[in-house]
Amino acid sequence: MRIAVDAMGGDHAPRVVVEGAVRAARAYGLEIILVGPEEIVRAELARHKADGLPISIVHASEVVSMTEHTIAVKQKKDNSMLVAARLVREGRADAFASAGNSGAVMAAALFALGRIRGVERPALCTIWPASPTPCLLLDIGANTDPKPEHLVQFAIMGAAYAERILGIPRPRVGIVSNGEEAEKGNFLVRDTYPLLQRSGLHFVGNVEGKDVTRGLADVIVTDGFTGNVIIKLSEGIVSFLIKTLKREFTQGLLRKVALVLLIPGLMLMLPGLLILSPALLRLVRRMDYREYGGAPLLGVDGVVVIGHGRSDAKAIERMIFRAARAVEQGLVPAIQAGLVKEPQEGSEPQGIASGEAYSR
Repeated sequence: MRIAVDAMGGDHAPRVVVEGAVRAARAYGLEIILVGPEEIVRAELARHKADGLPISIVHASEVVSMTEHTIAVKQKKDNSMLVAARLVREGRADAFASAGNSGAVMAAALFALGRIRGVERPALCTIWPASPTPCLLLDIGANTDPKPEHLVQFAIMGAAYAERILGIPRPRVGIVSNGEEAEKGNFLVRDTYPLLQRSGLHFVGNVEGKDVTRGLADVIVTDGFTGNVIIKLSEGIVSFLIKTLKREFTQGLLRKVALVLLIPGLMLMLPGLLILSPALLRLVRRMDYREYGGAPLLGVDGVVVIGHGRSDAKAIERMIFRAARAVEQGLVPAIQAGLVKEPQEGSEPQGIASGEAYSR
């Protein structure tokens, strides 16, 4: 298993990328190909005890920064993203992973790998910490104005990912709307609803914003604009709550004294906390974005995983693991099979198969 990693992608590259690659090579026995300016990458790799690990370097003379976009990928023909994606196309790597600018990574993947036959728009998805089990949310930013048939494709690709990677048999599929009734939603949602009903997927209907985390569906589809707002708002709320609690508990002398007085009581609770620690650890892991590693780009003809720009070494390690897992479980063939799957008996052909267009 060979994973091509963009060594220059992310806010803290190449330091954390190389460290994460070393950790992945040690933990999972994967062959890592670091792509970037060779002298810079080799100097960073020398800081780690990586002798004997299956890590190699492929030189790329140019870098696409976090502030650059698609045009930079076109202009810089030898950038680390494009070179890494080409390794997959040439069969020298099994997957490509990068924590660089998501738009630029997607462009590099499309230029080098192209789309799976039948896919009109690739989609970015993320694993969402819903209850009782995580769900898959897509698209989260790649397509701000998709058509109904695009959302059906997202649902098919998401269902393949949920089944192969998350191990969910016959995943339930929902669509984000402003009400649970079938007639609710904007034009896009209302026109997509009947297509999903006839798609052969386990479609469970509309999912309201408040229900995204309730586990009502295993795969939830939406346009990239709405999906991106959902994840960014959620990140903001979590950050707000943490900062507010910290401020409220430590503001003022009286509250600080109260915290000190609580310490003996916490010591008495220590045995109980030790018993609960496995459950608490599982909860922390479910809420930690680093555990999920990155967002797979579904629909391109190869495995591509895009990490968060602020990824640390642990997140990079998990990003590489996610890429390897997708290869191991045959994600691309599963999507290809899903796109040509026959609709249920007595139903009309689904939009993607019939080529029906969004004329609104």
